[in-house]
Amino acid sequence: MPNIFYEDGGQFKVASIIQKNDSTYQANTQHGKRVKIKINNVFIEFDGSMDDFLQSAQAQANDIDTELLWECVGTDEFDFQAAAKEYFGSQPSKSQLAATLMALYAAPMYFHKKNKGVFKAAPENVLKQALDAIERKAQQEAQVQKWAEQLVSGSLPDEIATELPKILHAPDKQSLAYKAFYQAMDTLKMSAYELAKHTGGITSMPQYLLQRFEVKYFPRGTVLPDVVMSMQPENLSVANVQAFSIDDVSTTEVDDALSVQDLGGGVKRVGIHIAAPSLAIEPNSEIEKIILQRLSTVYFPANKITMLPKNWISAFSLDEGKIVPAFSIYFDVSSDWQLSEPISKIELVPIETNLRIQHIEPFFNSETGVGSADNPQFKHHADCLYLLELSYELQKKRDRLEDPTLPKKYDYGIDFDADGKVIITRRERGSPIDTLVSEMMILANTSWAKMLHDNNLAGLFRVQPSGRVRMSTHSEPHIGMNVAHYGWFTSPLRRASDYINQKQLQSVLQNDVAPRFDNTESDLFVALGNFEAAYSAYRAFQDMMESYWAMVWLKQENIREINAVVLKEELVRLEGLPLTARATGIPMEIAPKSTVKLAINEIDPEQQFIALKYLTVIPDDVSKSILLDE
Repeated sequence: MPNIFYEDGGQFKVASIIQKNDSTYQANTQHGKRVKIKINNVFIEFDGSMDDFLQSAQAQANDIDTELLWECVGTDEFDFQAAAKEYFGSQPSKSQLAATLMALYAAPMYFHKKNKGVFKAAPENVLKQALDAIERKAQQEAQVQKWAEQLVSGSLPDEIATELPKILHAPDKQSLAYKAFYQAMDTLKMSAYELAKHTGGITSMPQYLLQRFEVKYFPRGTVLPDVVMSMQPENLSVANVQAFSIDDVSTTEVDDALSVQDLGGGVKRVGIHIAAPSLAIEPNSEIEKIILQRLSTVYFPANKITMLPKNWISAFSLDEGKIVPAFSIYFDVSSDWQLSEPISKIELVPIETNLRIQHIEPFFNSETGVGSADNPQFKHHADCLYLLELSYELQKKRDRLEDPTLPKKYDYGIDFDADGKVIITRRERGSPIDTLVSEMMILANTSWAKMLHDNNLAGLFRVQPSGRVRMSTHSEPHIGMNVAHYGWFTSPLRRASDYINQKQLQSVLQNDVAPRFDNTESDLFVALGNFEAAYSAYRAFQDMMESYWAMVWLKQENIREINAVVLKEELVRLEGLPLTARATGIPMEIAPKSTVKLAINEIDPEQQFIALKYLTVIPDDVSKSILLDE
């Protein structure tokens, strides 16, 4: 019995016939397997060695010039026998027929299959497009391979460097740069971060974390242009005050200042003055769009991303020696600490001094005292003493006077010395400076929030009628602060919420200015949602960066044991550091807020990992004495 040449699943095979009927063959393959083959899949019957036939056909198929074959067959449909005759001559052998069929199947771009053994040559323009695509793909694959080899060797091609932030944090998996980068990762068995460091594209984990944050929240970049001010505040009177601010030494956006005037008879006029960028901002202007996109200044150790361009900060920051536009609110305070109704103005305010916390705190703190007005240690020392007393009275009225028996709470600052060594500082919450500034801002914020409410104006209010604090476009009580109205007004250079509220307040204080938002405007609800989301994300980023540098500090100082406060279950907050982590082995019976001693078994800032193990609980009386000693 003869043999057959047939197609099976896109492959050409041979078999020896055992039996043939109208629709199928019973046959044995080259390897002795009994198979049933449909007649429609069989192209040629032949005699002789199956192996020799298949090898000969494959060899001849490999030698066929595909382009010449394409030219030979013309533009009409044809079968493989006709193609073989055109290519090999009028009497092609059976192996040549098989070779032609193999060649036709192997070049689908050149020959479009129409039926069993029937094809049609691809039109010239279609073929050219297909060949061009193959050539492009080959060039792209070669480029990917070349880049991948460079990455493996430790160099970073310019094309990869340009796309690196997106490759790491928002990849387009079809891009050649991405494919090359991940091919190199696979070769070296490295993570994306490790390969970026290996090639010098990333130098440190903080850079990587910052880049990830910027790609997500600042896809257009963080550098702002100097947006021109199209309008300027006009016809403002100059206040008869010498105002002063109190800020950290690193503060460049000075939003708020204070003033104290002696009116005689034991009465003093206290002024709170807030920077007024809203006076130069028109609705839907370029600068307002920037504010509503950025929503807040982003803070992280030793750096920040400002909400406003530098030229706007420079124009409206309450800097020493300048006379600047401000929203002012004044209270006349009697000798027994009774406050008059507030008077709000938009005016020019002379800023005499920018006090810096680090400079005045040695003379104004809860440990060594706040000094005496008779022996002032810095400008406005007497004013600060007066405002501190007023602040305590305001806390009493709100029933929020600090309990001195409670453990102290701290805010932390992270900086670096000239050699790059991490320096962690802490500032007591509720310290004299903290109390003074926060109470004055609360006074302004509550008063202006009430003013919007009384004038039936929407704004971005901080409310807590029950449960958690949230934001609302309409005022409600804030039970945590024990006030009827509260909103943020005092940081318009740094927060979009404060800008929006200031713009609303402007319409109350200037008759010719309409409110920026009415009470039903959907844009205000959008702004509220966007601000809350951004503010939360920016805070989470700051916490993450602080946690990283806290781990670096622990490693730098070779700390092996540390105290921590139990928050819940295994979650603890390390004392003296802005770092929350999990510790193993804490007994179930240890209650939240207990102080425990932990062993630090491992720290890997690059992996943002710290291994903490419970050692012992510290009795309450001991932990309190430690806090007092600190």
